[in-house]
Amino acid sequence: MFIGAEVRGWIGRRLPRWRTFIEHVETIWREPDEGIWEARGPQRHYTYSKVMAWVVFDRALRLAERYGLEAPVDRWKRIRDEIHREVCERGSDRERRTFTQYYGSKELDASVLNIPQVGFLPSTDERVSGTIDAVWRDLGRDGFVSRYSTAETDDGLPGDEGQFLACSFWLVSALARNGRVEEARALFERHVGLANDLGLLAEEYDVGRGRQVGNFPQASATSR
Repeated sequence: MFIGAEVRGWIGRRLPRWRTFIEHVETIWREPDEGIWEARGPQRHYTYSKVMAWVVFDRALRLAERYGLEAPVDRWKRIRDEIHREVCERGSDRERRTFTQYYGSKELDASVLNIPQVGFLPSTDERVSGTIDAVWRDLGRDGFVSRYSTAETDDGLPGDEGQFLACSFWLVSALARNGRVEEARALFERHVGLANDLGLLAEEYDVGRGRQVGNFPQASATSR
C-alpha cells in the first residue's frame, strides 16, 4: 500500500503533463510518419508506429486502473482497441501471415519483431510466428538481421548497409518468446561473442567483411 500510495502521489503531481502526452497521441496516431528509422522517403502509416501508439493507451490504462487515477478510461479503451484492429487488418499480409513495414505494403521491417515484446499479441500467435520466419528469411543474413530491405525502402542513401545488432537481438527475443529457445540461445551466444575486448558492441555488423561497423559503442555485452 505504501508503494502504491507513493507512486499514485508521484503520478498525481504530474497528472496534467501525463494526460497531455496521451491526449496528444490521441490527436496524431492516425497520421502517417517517418517510422522508427526516419526514412527519407514519403511519410507512411508505419505498422510499428501504430503499435507504439497502441502501447501508449494500453500502458496508460494499466496505470489508471492500478493506481485509481482519474482518466477517460472508456475512451482510451476504445482507441486502444481501434488501433489494434486497424494494425491487424491493414498492417499485415494475410497470405504470408506476417506483419509488414507499413499499411498496404509487402515489405518487411525488423521493428515488428517487437510486437510480442510489448504485449500486442501473444508470443505464439500464428501472425507472430509468421513474422519471425519472414523477417529471418528475407531480412536475415548469416544469422544477422537488417532493419529493412535497402532495395525496397527509400532511405535516401546509396548502396547496402550492415546488419543491425539491435534487430538481431530482437530476433533472439522473439524466438525465445515463441518457444524456440535453442535457436534463440545459439543466436544470442553468437551475437554476444562479437563483443570486442572491452565487451562492447557496435550498431551494425558487416557480415561480408566480418567486422563491426556504424555507431560505436552501441551496447555492452557484459554486466560490468
